[in-house]
Amino acid sequence: MSNQKNKSLPTSFLIVTAKWIWQTLWKTMMSQLAPSSTQGNYQRPSSQFRHSVSQKQDALYPSEQGRYRLYVGMGCPWAHRTLMVRALKGLENAIEITIVIPSVNQGGWVMAEPSENCQSLKQLYQLSQSNYQGRCTVPVLWDKKTKTIVNNESAEIIIILNEQFNQFATNKELNLDPEQLHNDIEAWNEKIYHNVNNGVYRCGFAQTQSAYEDACRGLFKTLDAIELHLENNIYLCGDKLTLADVRLFTTLIRFDVAYYGLFKCSIKRISDYPNLSRYVHDIDNLPNIKTTYDVAAIKQDYFGNLFPLNPSGIIPL
Repeated sequence: MSNQKNKSLPTSFLIVTAKWIWQTLWKTMMSQLAPSSTQGNYQRPSSQFRHSVSQKQDALYPSEQGRYRLYVGMGCPWAHRTLMVRALKGLENAIEITIVIPSVNQGGWVMAEPSENCQSLKQLYQLSQSNYQGRCTVPVLWDKKTKTIVNNESAEIIIILNEQFNQFATNKELNLDPEQLHNDIEAWNEKIYHNVNNGVYRCGFAQTQSAYEDACRGLFKTLDAIELHLENNIYLCGDKLTLADVRLFTTLIRFDVAYYGLFKCSIKRISDYPNLSRYVHDIDNLPNIKTTYDVAAIKQDYFGNLFPLNPSGIIPL
């Protein structure tokens, strides 16, 4: 009987104190990981490097084979966009890639192998701009000649890859942003970015119940609408694969293995949507697409490195 008394549960005071300490620490960590509004809504910071590449040879960044490198994380949906367009266009011999890996202990991306004499992405950013103090994110389009970051906004990098390196592409005929579909593509991009691409993060990084519920309802309202649209369309803009599909696919392929559980996007799985499931399957089976992401890396990056959301670091089977 005495042994049972010694193993009694913590008192309510200890529970309340521990809860207060954890919530305080959690809010501090979340403010660094995911800045939010006063209402607890996640607010994604803007990318800082917004230059382009041009086919004009007197441009600051002219289109040249072998001059540029992409820095990507294999678990990151934003970097995945650039790898998809690189693969679809057949630019593997024109643009190199360097893999970076998230480090929870260092609080950022580190190089799988040293590049430009840098061990981390932060060092690369500071090589490009010595006084840089912002977020060091992937993807990065890097100019090896001038040792500078050309662009770190994925939505712009995929346009650059689609338009500015066609003379080096093995799939020159593919245009993922045809003029006749441009307005439709942009309309889908706007809806998908807010409610789906960033919507899953707005769910996972919400810091209040109301912020989470608003984001989650918006996410599934949009997924329901896309499911209905895909009843009569192969892709978002009819029978042609476009940049809008690239931007949607990279979120959907991560949905069931990461966002559904870790980010509380738990009303439905993508596998519960017949048309979305067919859509993901079709794109996933296009040539070379499976080489552009790694499910094991996705699970490691999300469950293993987003400490405030998964303090144990346990990665689900």
